[in-house]
Amino acid sequence: MSSLRIGVNALYLIPGGVGGTEIYLRNLLGALAGIDTANEYVLFTNRETRGELAPQTPNFRTVPQAVQASFRPARILWEQTVLPLAIAKQNVDVLLNPGFTAPILCGCPQVTVFHDLQHKRHPEYFRWFDLPFWRFLLYWSAHLSRMVIADSEATRTDLMQFYRLPGEKVRVIPLGVDPKFFEIARARRPEPFLLTVSTLHPHKNLDRLLRAFVRFRHVRPEFRLIVAGLRGFEAANLEHLQHELGLSDAVEFTGWIPREDLYALYARASTFVYPSTFEGFGLPVVEALAAGIPTACSDIEPLASTAGDAALRFDPQDDQALLDAMTKLVSNDRLRAELSARGPQRAAQFSWKRTARLTLDVLVQAAKSG
Repeated sequence: MSSLRIGVNALYLIPGGVGGTEIYLRNLLGALAGIDTANEYVLFTNRETRGELAPQTPNFRTVPQAVQASFRPARILWEQTVLPLAIAKQNVDVLLNPGFTAPILCGCPQVTVFHDLQHKRHPEYFRWFDLPFWRFLLYWSAHLSRMVIADSEATRTDLMQFYRLPGEKVRVIPLGVDPKFFEIARARRPEPFLLTVSTLHPHKNLDRLLRAFVRFRHVRPEFRLIVAGLRGFEAANLEHLQHELGLSDAVEFTGWIPREDLYALYARASTFVYPSTFEGFGLPVVEALAAGIPTACSDIEPLASTAGDAALRFDPQDDQALLDAMTKLVSNDRLRAELSARGPQRAAQFSWKRTARLTLDVLVQAAKSG
């Protein structure tokens, strides 16, 4: 097949406003630019992103769309009505939708990425007026796409269970890890604080983490807790709980921070704790492993399969188990050394280059079948 013109639907991307899906898209595009000079990439961006998303290579260009993505109804309407016209005008051969939703009427084959199916697993975490849009758009995006990409086997299973998709239509492509984290592992200077990198959403289980941390501080009062990540639906409740528990000086919620600042936190953290009750992949855990930080995470899929024996795992619904994991991570020097050594070895299995190659394979397959 001759070279393809690959469209990328980046209308969803709000810099600093969509959490891990931003990290995913930026790293994927950078890796695609590194491995593919034969195909042309056309990025459809919004007013917030415009032209700053495209890698600086000749085969990537941007077609900005006059829509403000932060006003979600406008973005959804644009995606369903105006974007298909722009796709046709650009003679796109195949369209990649990296943020769950796809234009229902589209003149070319589509590949849509599903990072999780939380709206099916935990609808209670969604605002009532958001749920109908999630249910409708994700259902049709899954069924109308030629191929679907899942971040993990757990998400693939959910897609097959909830949407009855045939197994051959869903391809599992794990995420990668920024090579910078392996550099951090070789130059860490641990300080007495525990690190969590997470959007402040209910399923991240951060309220339980705060309660366990109060008890942890009775034994190790010199430690602080830093939670780095986008302010989400649970932010106000967590800040209220922080004050209620007397943790105003002991816990810091940083909000979304520049990547360089995040690297600095990974370099200085004594331990990494990730108590989430639901994940599509769990990229912060892989980043912590790559950085050589002694890590504890929930014993749930896909975290258990991703981390393997390189992290201490605990039941995220058990307060005592979470407390025990934090205590072991800071007090057991032998365990810390073992996990620090295993982490980078485990994380080396995940690379954005591999993610890009597998994604490109799916795009080519979808284009051929069109």
